[in-house]
Amino acid sequence: MDTPQLTLTLEVRALVGNPIEISNVDGWRRRIIPIIGGSFEGRGELAVKGRVLSGGADAQLIQPDGLTIADARYTLETEHGETIYVQNRGLRHAPPDVMQKLLAGERVDPSLVYFRTTPIFETGAADLQVLARSIFIGTGERHPAEVVLKFWKVG
Repeated sequence: MDTPQLTLTLEVRALVGNPIEISNVDGWRRRIIPIIGGSFEGRGELAVKGRVLSGGADAQLIQPDGLTIADARYTLETEHGETIYVQNRGLRHAPPDVMQKLLAGERVDPSLVYFRTTPIFETGAADLQVLARSIFIGTGERHPAEVVLKFWKVG
């Protein structure tokens, strides 16, 4: 069996709003991060670009040590009007001092943060089926007003 190869296929730059704190139960924090816009661009075999539609959100559970379990759901729209639904689950963690700054909305060096995701894409567009018919892993960077995600096709 061949060793899987990773190919950078899609980059998403999602603009995010202020976190909405929902609850704190047994030390866990629940918060919602609104996704309010942004852009995306395909790479390699996926020659597409477009915008991130507002209305999505990342529902996060945060442990006392800062480990964040993310569950983001949002929609992409290509420049030709085709839509792509994204469900992107992931984990984010870093040393406690870095996580404290990150969760407070401060800028941190992305290389200090482990931020990995497993996206699932849904689309009816024939020319975008590589998204719906492939496995991807994602890497992420959290900045104060945006999240930069790079999605790698597992081949």
